[in-house]
Formats: sequence, C-alpha cells, structure tokens
Amino acid sequence: MQDSRSNRERTEKTKAALIAAARALFVEKGYAETSTPEIVAAAGITRGALYHHYEDKRALFRAVVRQEALAVTRAIEQATPAQLPARDALIAGSNAYLDAMRVNGRTRLLLIEGPTVLGFTEMKKLDEETTTLTLRQGLQAALRHGRKSGIPVDALADILSAAFDRAALAIDAGGDVDRYREAIGHMIERIAE
Repeated sequence: MQDSRSNRERTEKTKAALIAAARALFVEKGYAETSTPEIVAAAGITRGALYHHYEDKRALFRAVVRQEALAVTRAIEQATPAQLPARDALIAGSNAYLDAMRVNGRTRLLLIEGPTVLGFTEMKKLDEETTTLTLRQGLQAALRHGRKSGIPVDALADILSAAFDRAALAIDAGGDVDRYREAIGHMIERIAE
C-alpha cells in the first residue's frame, strides 16, 4: 500500500513539475518556440519521464490549458456561493472571470495559444466543461427567476462567453478593467431583469 501511494505521489510530483515548467515557457516564449528539451531541463525531469506521462508536447500543452481553465472555474465558483441571488451570482461570476484571467499568461494560454494549438473544437469542448458550464448554469437560474423565457440559453452562453473572452483580451492589452466590469454588469442586468 505504501509503495503504491509513493508511486502515485511521485507521478503527481513529476506531472506537476512538467506542467509548471511548461506553463512558464509557453507563457514566456509561446508554444511553437518552446522545445521539449527546454521543458524537461526546466522541470529537472528526463525526456523519458515527459513521454511516459504525455504523448507529446501538444498533450502536455493540453494539460497546462486544462489546469488554467479549471483554475478560472474554481475562482468563479468561489465567488458565487449557492445562497447568492441569481443575478448577483452572474455579476460576481463575471467579475471573478475577469480577475482570474488577469493571472500572468492566462489570457495567452487560454485565448490565444489554446485555440491555435488545440483548435476551436477542442477548446470549445474544454470551455463547455469549465467556464461556459458555470455561465450556462447561472443564466438558467437567472432566467428562471426573471421575466424572460424561451431564450436559447446555450446560444446566449456562447455569445456572453465570447464577450467575456474579448473583454479579457482587451484588459490584457491594457484596457480599463472597471469599464469592462461596468459594461458586462449592464449586459447582465438587461438579461436578468
């Protein structure tokens, strides 16, 4: 029993080191300019260990992007406790998304490199399992409590998700976060009235 736990711990430690090293290099240099020898050197791991855990650099990148998407989702969930009214939860979740996307390199990984390396379909699937899922759930709750019905929630979630992503890109490029918060809040107020 002890041996399987220590093997599992070693595996998790190795994967965490690879993901951390890869994340730093992908943020600094971009996916295309980062080599696997650089990643393993930065992680202090052998190339054999890299390929034992990940099929290739793209699979490691996928793991990095998934970790980033899950971190954003956790931030949204922490900002939106169940007792929060639906409209307030949508606004708090939107603000949490913008805050979470301000983590250094996250916008590049999730909104620029991710779609380029993994493609639209794979990124959309990841999005639907993470941040767009929380948005869809928030919209369903708000529309259920509001006066609007018959709105296609999936389409609305896609459109709002794109707006949030665009805001995150603009903020990352130096845009005023407070202006984007205000605009998104206004949009949500109109949807959830």
